[in-house]
Amino acid sequence: MTHTPAPADTGHITAKLSTLDRYLVIWILAAMALGLGLGRLIPDLGHALDSIKIAGVSLPIALGLLVMIYPVMAKVRYNETGRVLSDKKLMITSLVINWALAPAFMFVLAWTFLADLPEYRTGLIIVGLARCIAMVFIWNDLACGDREAAAVLVAINSVFQVLAFGALGWFYLQVLPTWLGLPTTSAEFSVWSITLSVLVFLGIPLIAGFLTRTFGEKAKGREWYEDKFLPKIGPWALYGLLFTIVVLFALQGDAIIAKPLDVARIALPLLVYFAVVFGASMLIGRSLGMGYARTTTLAFTAAGNNFELAIAVAIATFGVTSGQALAGVVGPLIEVPVLVALVYVALWSRKFFPSFNTAKVNA
Repeated sequence: MTHTPAPADTGHITAKLSTLDRYLVIWILAAMALGLGLGRLIPDLGHALDSIKIAGVSLPIALGLLVMIYPVMAKVRYNETGRVLSDKKLMITSLVINWALAPAFMFVLAWTFLADLPEYRTGLIIVGLARCIAMVFIWNDLACGDREAAAVLVAINSVFQVLAFGALGWFYLQVLPTWLGLPTTSAEFSVWSITLSVLVFLGIPLIAGFLTRTFGEKAKGREWYEDKFLPKIGPWALYGLLFTIVVLFALQGDAIIAKPLDVARIALPLLVYFAVVFGASMLIGRSLGMGYARTTTLAFTAAGNNFELAIAVAIATFGVTSGQALAGVVGPLIEVPVLVALVYVALWSRKFFPSFNTAKVNA
């Protein structure tokens, strides 16, 4: 059965949430503050956390991401993903938004808001090219999106990321600016580092989730697996999210605090980007008759960005103290609270979808 929301109001859903889920915005803000505080109180903490890397990302962040994604991937009903793949409307719409419209819109925003700040402008364009493969699972699940569709769309985005990231970076940083008579930026992206990022942060939890469901259902049955096992591992997704946020802001806190005005200038186009891409995707999905669950999944996979990859690419290409790296760091500072807010916007928007598109929620 497709994972779609039950026809209940947002307040009713919120009342049924655990304390962790219900006050997620508060926990996220507290995690950000804790990370910033730890980074300031312990000067060598950032260096220690960043001393070992996996796929170009700090080991603690990498572990946090894996813990965060695994429970969500364990919830996916993999035997139902074929139905998603057969939905050509969803597949084509997602590809167009993710790889044509969204990067182009970020390019326009970067040049509109940061025309006089080339390093930040370049960093923002890189963020726009790094399509989300991690935290989108959390937002989609909280908003009662289609888990199977999320798994498929993220997998497709991952393949495109490996194949197209370097070419799109060259196009948006050199070719398109030349056509428009604008300054260009030279940048070389390692295909191997991008591939490794996808394999680690999507491949490992995807395989683990698939094996867990396959052997869990075979040993105990689907009812036990979904009613007993999943509720036990489910909270670990949010634990991983909060841990990742603490470590991320402990690593990058100095850069954020040292340049508050620059952070504000980078934040403004990001706010516009998340709001417009999410809202437009919801409208497009509804107009195409996709139903609430898949429309929500479409919107979150389009609006979210792979900030881990963007930061890693910016640091590897331009250096850890570069403006491009700072732009990547500001990404999650804005994305995390904004997309949490958009979860509530998505739940509220269900009233605009026909009643026949609402059905039982898979636990």
